[in-house]
Amino acid sequence: MQPFDPERYSRQVRFAPLGAAGQARLAAARVAVVGCGALGSVVALTLVRAGVGFLRLIDRDLPEASNLPRQMLFDEADVTAGLPKTVAARQHLERINSAATIEAVVADLTAANCGELLAGVDLIVDGTDNFEARFLVNEFACRQGVPWVHGGAIGAEGRVLAVLPGRTACLRCLIPDPPAAGSLPTCDTAGILGPTALVVGAVESAEAIKLLVGGNDRVGNRLFVCDLWEGIWRTIDLEPLSRQGCPTCRKRDFPWLEGRIAGRAAAICGREAVQVSPSAAGSVDLEVLASRLGAVAAVTGNAWLVRAEVEPGIQLSVFADGRAIVAGTREESRARAIVARYVG
Repeated sequence: MQPFDPERYSRQVRFAPLGAAGQARLAAARVAVVGCGALGSVVALTLVRAGVGFLRLIDRDLPEASNLPRQMLFDEADVTAGLPKTVAARQHLERINSAATIEAVVADLTAANCGELLAGVDLIVDGTDNFEARFLVNEFACRQGVPWVHGGAIGAEGRVLAVLPGRTACLRCLIPDPPAAGSLPTCDTAGILGPTALVVGAVESAEAIKLLVGGNDRVGNRLFVCDLWEGIWRTIDLEPLSRQGCPTCRKRDFPWLEGRIAGRAAAICGREAVQVSPSAAGSVDLEVLASRLGAVAAVTGNAWLVRAEVEPGIQLSVFADGRAIVAGTREESRARAIVARYVG
């Protein structure tokens, strides 16, 4: 760890709740950011500028032109270069703060690799786009006693939840079961305003900085919710949920980490296609899903499935039981990313 430059961080140090001692803690801190898209790029950018000494970026995807309105770490050159998001992000972040150590991990977070990818950090921040990764992070954090910050954004709406295992409500307290496939809109079907990602990422970063410098008393049992289009800002008291707890944070039940609940992906023999199974049993409202997909592609379907060419050369078929087949690739991580993007 390098000592922080007092002149560079002079304005932060003058903020009394942080001070020189807090800045030193930031310099010594190790943070994992899971997902390097709209939220993750804002979080990574903010924390590196704030002086966090070590950042591990975990993402499975590549930058695309459609990312640029809201993913603040990337530019057109990154899209042309075709580098993974974490690699491109590392290059930008190292130019912003040469004293920071940036670790770029190109991977899909799963139960099999979660323990390795999230090991050795003081804090985890959510920049993901799917509930499977979030539940994995929540269970790892509760099992290991590592604080983490959850964030989500869609359209003009956002939410942030800081989780202190053993003290506050966790994600499973708030959401006991993962939503059924296709039951919620995604950014690719409902859209997202760039400022929404900026606001949510900034709030996540503020919660992260509080936790890193020891300001746990400022992190309460509350969910921050905003709607930038309607001008709504509010917090929801989660103290009742915290008192009740849930099987994960009270009884150490970890179904996602143990593989008892998980979305599965497998290449289909003889085809350029991957089948992605849902994380939980349940049916999909194909009519609703077809309506959402219709905003981004031409859709065909029947009583058993909905089909759309969601990207050039990529055909997505979603069945009533929640299974999805992604044709046009044999990369399981890419197929999972496509299902998360368009189905949820």
